[in-house]
Amino acid sequence: MSEDSLFNIKEEHLDSGLRGIPVGHVRTSKVDPYEGVSYVGQPIGELAQKDPEAVIFLLLNKRMPESDELAAFKRDIQERSQVDQRVLDVLAALPKDGHPMEWFITGLSLLGMTGKSTNSNTQEAYKEDALNAISRIPTVVAAIFRLRHGWGDPIESRPELGLVENFVHMLGVPGGNTEALTELLRTFYILHMDHGGGNLSTFTGKAVASGLADIYAALGAAMSGLYGPLHGRANQDCLNFVRSVGTSNPDELDAKLTEILRNGGKVFGFGHAVLRAEDPRATVQYALGQNICPDDPLFKTALTMREVAVKVIKREKPQVSSPYPNVDAVSGTLLNASGLTDSDYYTVLFGLARCSGIAAQIVDERTDLRFNKKKNKSGPVPIYRCKYIFQKQN
Repeated sequence: MSEDSLFNIKEEHLDSGLRGIPVGHVRTSKVDPYEGVSYVGQPIGELAQKDPEAVIFLLLNKRMPESDELAAFKRDIQERSQVDQRVLDVLAALPKDGHPMEWFITGLSLLGMTGKSTNSNTQEAYKEDALNAISRIPTVVAAIFRLRHGWGDPIESRPELGLVENFVHMLGVPGGNTEALTELLRTFYILHMDHGGGNLSTFTGKAVASGLADIYAALGAAMSGLYGPLHGRANQDCLNFVRSVGTSNPDELDAKLTEILRNGGKVFGFGHAVLRAEDPRATVQYALGQNICPDDPLFKTALTMREVAVKVIKREKPQVSSPYPNVDAVSGTLLNASGLTDSDYYTVLFGLARCSGIAAQIVDERTDLRFNKKKNKSGPVPIYRCKYIFQKQN
């Protein structure tokens, strides 16, 4: 990298949450204002129909696998997937009034206690633990659904089914449409795996790992960041908003959304900090919904909002730079239509997917992301240490 200035920090940038301030490199994904998210240079829309395991391989290895490599990688994931029974026993004893994300964060800690590598802060250990975590987290999440939701005891894992297929099997959603839910979650998993390096959960996970905490502790910290309503609850809020609108009639929807905006309210699921066009992840999900639940009333509302909301926002809030649907505009609606009706669990599903991308970024930072000019070789990123300026008090 040249010594040219990348960013001019001014007083106004202080106490702004590091918004837009460059702090490092990321190899796994990029967010382009008009093209949307890409993983290792491959547009997300082209990856959405791939095997989730292939996309995980891509994030970890920075290339798509050959067919024999993918088969071997799937076998590796299967062989790593066994979860210590003590993890499930402790989950079964957790208070039911704890939030599902609190259960998830606890589950990640339990995975670390029972299964992390012996030398957990070495470069090789980060790679091993990343694969182990990715392989085992679906079992923990499925157990959280069943135990906390009262669906029954955890269902025995069948890893030979495939990562997402086994997850759906272990969920055992009462009255659920297994085929539709599997199709949805395969896509949902891929779309939510990664999103640049600077979002709160990813940044937090990498910051914690920079102190050489093991990857389970880092992922637990990352998920604590995701737990906050400003970061991880958007798909839940969007579903509740669609429910509150209560109509798929374009004229009625126009009137309702206009009233909401004129009264100072917000149209959930529209707008993005970076994107200036429809989120390709939303585009994929709209098409998926038309395939798996075209007659679902809430999906019909979300689909109508795709055009009506953009028109209303442009008319009522012309200063808004991004009035277009984002990934959350329809994801909660699809989960609901597929049998996962309790939106309190949606952030856990988000976290299940995002842990793969965060783990891949942690591995990069703990191994060879930083080039050391003096040593003329690459190595790990040092411990995070930003600067705060003392503000004198009276």
